[in-house]
Amino acid sequence: MGNIDTFVIVPTYNEADNIDDLLTQILALPVPIGVIVVDDNSPDGTGKLADDWAAQHPETVQVVHRPGKMGLGTAYIAGFRQGIQSGARNVMTMDADFSHNPRFIPAMLEMSRTKHVVIGSRYVPGGGQQNCTWKRVVLSRGANFVARSLLGLKAKDATAGFRLYRREVLESIPLNQVFSNGYSFLVEMLFLCQRRGWQTGEVPIIFEDRRKGKTKISRQEVFKAQYTVLRLFVRRLRGGEPRRPEVPVSTL
Repeated sequence: MGNIDTFVIVPTYNEADNIDDLLTQILALPVPIGVIVVDDNSPDGTGKLADDWAAQHPETVQVVHRPGKMGLGTAYIAGFRQGIQSGARNVMTMDADFSHNPRFIPAMLEMSRTKHVVIGSRYVPGGGQQNCTWKRVVLSRGANFVARSLLGLKAKDATAGFRLYRREVLESIPLNQVFSNGYSFLVEMLFLCQRRGWQTGEVPIIFEDRRKGKTKISRQEVFKAQYTVLRLFVRRLRGGEPRRPEVPVSTL
């Protein structure tokens, strides 16, 4: 893949309205970056659109096709493995619906020089959200409060899906043992990163509610997230996680 050492994982299901614009904006950034689209056999043809991009931009766009909706967590893991196989030094994750704006990617890459995990955060100074319903805001803030309180997470935005992981972080985590699958996968990954002593930083972003299409968060996802937090809380009480506080912060 040439000199590209950062890949953005974009899980998709029925994102045909967004995928062309998103890939255009990511690839136009003033940083060397590639995209791995993980499509769950979208009925609206998102996977075919992504394939067209991969054919035209084989150096920067890859597509992982899955037979159907298999969950956000496994989509990320499939992307992680593809990115590592492609020689990525950094692997990022973001939504396909423009709730995560590509313009924040360069700042996240810059912070990765001194942090192992970088979060595009709504809840640090300069961050925020717009066009979100009050229910979405309350749900997000409540989920963050519970996750941070019960799990001891230090990040202000513990449920954010806009992230950068350095390669060594992903290689330290047994991905096939990550239990969560939906949005609670994000909380579990952060929990595992922090327990291993990896250092986390947050870049302020403005989170926008999706412009086109329908939100994917269901009531079932909320229940799954509650279960995940309680399960990890018990795990935290038991202790015994591998800790690596001696890991140095290196400048890439």
